[in-house]
Amino acid sequence: MDFNQGLFQQQTLKLTMTQELSQAIALLQYSTQELAAFLESKAQENPLIHIDSTVVPVNPLADRKRKRNATSTMIQNDWLEQIGENKKSLTEHVISQIPINEEFKPLHQAFTHLIEFLDENGYISIEHSELTKRYTTEQIEACLQHLQAMEPAGIGARSLQECLLIQLKRLPEPNNMAIRLVENHFQPFAEKKWKELASKLQISLVEIQSAFDLLQTLDPRPGSKYFSEQTSFIVPDVVVIWDGHDYTIKIFDELLPRVSFNDGFYQQYAQADDKQVARYMDQQFQNYQWLQKSLEQRKETLQRVALKIVEKQPDFFRKGPTNLKPMIMREVAEELEIHESTVSRAVREKYVQTPFGIFELKSFFTSTIQTTSDDSTSSTQVKNAITKLVENENKLKPLSDQDIVEILKNNEGMVISRRTVAKYRDQLGIASSSKRRRYE
Repeated sequence: MDFNQGLFQQQTLKLTMTQELSQAIALLQYSTQELAAFLESKAQENPLIHIDSTVVPVNPLADRKRKRNATSTMIQNDWLEQIGENKKSLTEHVISQIPINEEFKPLHQAFTHLIEFLDENGYISIEHSELTKRYTTEQIEACLQHLQAMEPAGIGARSLQECLLIQLKRLPEPNNMAIRLVENHFQPFAEKKWKELASKLQISLVEIQSAFDLLQTLDPRPGSKYFSEQTSFIVPDVVVIWDGHDYTIKIFDELLPRVSFNDGFYQQYAQADDKQVARYMDQQFQNYQWLQKSLEQRKETLQRVALKIVEKQPDFFRKGPTNLKPMIMREVAEELEIHESTVSRAVREKYVQTPFGIFELKSFFTSTIQTTSDDSTSSTQVKNAITKLVENENKLKPLSDQDIVEILKNNEGMVISRRTVAKYRDQLGIASSSKRRRYE
């Protein structure tokens, strides 16, 4: 082996991550909101970039001709839906119930301070020790007692356990067994360790089941009905329209700010005698060109990926989501002759409008599940099958994961392991068979 030191010439070819390439990669993975914020920041950095943010929201599937010919009846119906609902807040609702008498007067200041810490669920979100710095324990307990007696039942609780307990004790016909279980055995009761409880308390599983059913009728978030959250809407990045014969695929970017060149500013300073100013303007002009090129490249890549998804999932767009076929990003990347990471970035936080609703682009990529007929199915179809089995099972004897494995294999031809069933069940938010079981 030669360990001699010296100077050698070697010709190599390698890819350098330039600032422009980094920007193009970043733009591709940006969602619409992220891209809009990025363009705004670029406009602040570069005086040659002009941003027009006065974009009027439009319906990507709107038929303009039909919209112009809309009847006055439709217009009259629409304005009713545009009237905002003046909803009373939880704090206002509580204040309206404050008793006006001499007995409550000494507690008024402490009470109004206490209700400031009601969260959106109606719970008290401050530690008891913090309140005792300003008020006595007797004042705090008296205020809590008044608050927990108000409507809706359960507000002023400091935990889920206390919230449920308040509601149980205020029922017209209190269930002593349910109160006992929540007050003294809440943890094992909530975790459905019912056999241990039944043995310890010398009661039947049917009694515990009855108490559990009663709790299902209570509200664990009594203050939420007074908490108004602004409705958010998903705007699709891609629109796919099926006219019965062919697909039309459109990149919906009408909500993005419009980027244009500030030519007046450029003409004013580009020919300046100051070389430093001229060099700066030339650099900003190149940055503008790179930005426009990156935006076009982003749009083109997204369109190509969307077109390939439609091409490989025709049954989904014609018949519906239950016909989604297994597909991985590597397949699309190889057919488009791009890197798999490019596909991943292109579908990140992007949505597509289909004849069956709006879906995440990444939801079209599912793992392959083998079937008994040497064919394949998608993990989404398997999850749908598991959901239907659980919905239709005998709740007195729910299906175990192994039972689901056998049924899927024999009835649907889907070959999966028990561990896979458990994983999909967790992803679907379905409890285990022992926790789904009923005792009546």
